[in-house]
Amino acid sequence: MNTRVRQLLRSFLLWELLKGLRVTGRHLFARKITVQYPEEKTPKSPRFRGLHALRRYPNGEERCIACKLCEAVCPAAAITIESEEREDGTRRTTRYDIDLFKCIYCGFCEEACPVDSIVETHIHEFHFENRGENVITKEQLLAIGDQYEAEIAAARGTDAPYR
Repeated sequence: MNTRVRQLLRSFLLWELLKGLRVTGRHLFARKITVQYPEEKTPKSPRFRGLHALRRYPNGEERCIACKLCEAVCPAAAITIESEEREDGTRRTTRYDIDLFKCIYCGFCEEACPVDSIVETHIHEFHFENRGENVITKEQLLAIGDQYEAEIAAARGTDAPYR
């Protein structure tokens, strides 16, 4: 009978609610850990993989030799490459598209590239406003690579802007 009265009393006094309010009260005056995002940035892991970029050689020629290893190794099939042979017998890409909605940012494309052409930068602040902007083209990838080449080279451990 004693346990039945205790259960009735707890039910009447809303014991579970009081226990929940105790937890809330304990954390109400604790130090906050919220980051005020645009002004404050949280540190990123050195292994972070963000927006893709295509790199160039110091003479301005694109590094990609159209071997299509990155396209073959991509588990999400996010990379589309078309190539053609040039007059000097080398192959170069005519189309290099990455669908960023499909991409899982695994880094396999970067690891498979024999000439260090495709890299994933530390850029994580990008967005799309219109339909179709999620597919990033070869020209856009080269522009990102040109703009952030010094940062990419520093992240790869080289002092020179090109390897």
